[in-house]
Amino acid sequence: MDGNGRWAKKRGLPRVAGHREGAEAVRRTLKAAVVAGVECLTLYAFSSENWRRSEEEVTDLKGLMRFYLERELDELAREGVKLRFIGEPSAFGPELWERLQLAAAKTADNDKLTLNVALNYGSQQEIARAAQILAQEAVDGVIDSAAIDVAAVEKVLQTAELPPLDLLVRTSGEMRLSNFLLWQAAYAELVFLDLLWPDFDADAFNGALDQFAGRQRRFGGR
Repeated sequence: MDGNGRWAKKRGLPRVAGHREGAEAVRRTLKAAVVAGVECLTLYAFSSENWRRSEEEVTDLKGLMRFYLERELDELAREGVKLRFIGEPSAFGPELWERLQLAAAKTADNDKLTLNVALNYGSQQEIARAAQILAQEAVDGVIDSAAIDVAAVEKVLQTAELPPLDLLVRTSGEMRLSNFLLWQAAYAELVFLDLLWPDFDADAFNGALDQFAGRQRRFGGR
């Protein structure tokens, strides 16, 4: 979800205004995903590199998380949305982390759509952590190192309980993945949109789905 800051700058507004409008784009996208029958939607909300931003901006982002949870949690529950997180959200502090855990617990039994939010997430860190887990299991004799294969790695990734990634969409005209779901995107279809995230809506979402539907997926075959 890229382009909040640029959206605000174009309008002479503070960056937090772009993040607020970006939160509205999240609402629109989630509703469109439910209508389209999407099984799982992962949103890259805060990367492990975003800590480099100003303390004021990070504080504003954390405040928006609290606000979104308070305003939207009941609606998510009514819509049958299951909320879960990947990354290391505990780094946001015990108070916010507890709120996130309670929100996930409240929606744990929902099965209409899984909303997977990446918070303090970095794909390289996730893969490195998976390697550490498997290495320790090999040292402990739990597994044979020769038996470590793709399936073994996928079992210890944070997305192990999620369906395979089919479509990855990036907004704002940037043509890179920026440390997002690198392993999971191996055979995903990629869509890059020259559209700032706060301007993303149901039409843009459905347009990405149409692009996906029109592609022939070979997974390395002919």
